[in-house]
Amino acid sequence: MNIRNLSKYKKLVLSIILDIIGFITVVDIIWAPVSAFAMTQMYGGKRGKVAAVFSFIEEIVPGLDIIPSFTIMWIYTYVFQSQSDNSITKKIKS
Repeated sequence: MNIRNLSKYKKLVLSIILDIIGFITVVDIIWAPVSAFAMTQMYGGKRGKVAAVFSFIEEIVPGLDIIPSFTIMWIYTYVFQSQSDNSITKKIKS
């Protein structure tokens, strides 16, 4: 199963689960690369790579575990990016 092909709501649920795991994980040295890899699998291209670096840093630096990086990326992708795409499409059609 390809994670990128999941519906956006299944990705949201998976994002929340991964953020919870990141929050409760004690061994961040192991979870940091796993979360970065998961981010690249969920969101491809340059956007996924940038998010993976952010996720890795967020998990490896003590105290930053509370940042829900997967959920933030989901919101960016499916809320803000979608709105941006819609406004561009409206400008082209005008």
